[in-house]
Amino acid sequence: MSAVEYRDVSVTAPNGGVLLDRVSLTIARGERVAYLGRSGAGKTTALKLINGLVAPSSGTMLIDDAPLGEQDLVALRRGIGYVMQHPALFPHRTVFDNIATVPRLLGWDEARTRDAAAALLRQLELPVERFGTRHPRMLSGGEQQRVAIARAMIVAPRLLLCDEPFSALDPLIRTELQSLLIETARETTLVFVTHDVREALRIAGRIVVFDAGRVVADTASGALARHEHPLVRRFVASAG
Repeated sequence: MSAVEYRDVSVTAPNGGVLLDRVSLTIARGERVAYLGRSGAGKTTALKLINGLVAPSSGTMLIDDAPLGEQDLVALRRGIGYVMQHPALFPHRTVFDNIATVPRLLGWDEARTRDAAAALLRQLELPVERFGTRHPRMLSGGEQQRVAIARAMIVAPRLLLCDEPFSALDPLIRTELQSLLIETARETTLVFVTHDVREALRIAGRIVVFDAGRVVADTASGALARHEHPLVRRFVASAG
């Protein structure tokens, strides 16, 4: 059973511009896939199709082998984790209350929520005893992004979508969070958008390269350096 499938999917902007052009690809359960490309290549549009934030202009999206258009989007999104470039934490809520948002929507009792939050925060090196009662303004950028990862992962989502979540962080913090994300999402299907080839190679076992709304390469990470598409060769060269 596939986790995500694009069947000849295109997306057209209101001004008539083509954001995605006849994309077809399948992501298996448990895969870690990076969408790599320059700004405006279509990778974020492709990501947002998965949880219905963008609708296809033509073609079909399937999640767990069921057409997305036939699914309850509210229920679907509660089972999909989403980490963006900006943490988008609720500023008036504590760290714990931010992380507890989805469990409370799903009707978890407080004991279960607290246990799950404490375990995740410990894994992300933000012990709940020190950080649980703090507000986002009291955290560094890296700490806020760790909270965003915990909020996305607390209900053990079947899918985790990441849209350049570490691009605004300094290199050392970025590397730390890449490692923590890999460990935290070990059992989860992961789709990770980035324009950084080193990050794509570190996080994903498979890399899909977008350019001008099209998939120009779809390859195992270990084979990327041997791909002959000119854009892929430029990305590989940029990694040194």
